[in-house]
Amino acid sequence: MAVPVRPIYDFLFRKNYSMLGVVFVSAFAFEMFYDTTMNKVWDNINRGRQWKDIRHKYAQEEE
Repeated sequence: MAVPVRPIYDFLFRKNYSMLGVVFVSAFAFEMFYDTTMNKVWDNINRGRQWKDIRHKYAQEEE
């Protein structure tokens, strides 16, 4: 079953403002996905060596 490409093209890329909207929205979505993924990778590699992991050893709770 073939996907009709022409209506998709006409809707998303035919006019300049709609193409710019698609580009900006997709760039923003990619940036959010990439940033979240890289933060998880960084936290996984550096587990146990970050302040958020060892805070309980050094910080004292205020009364």
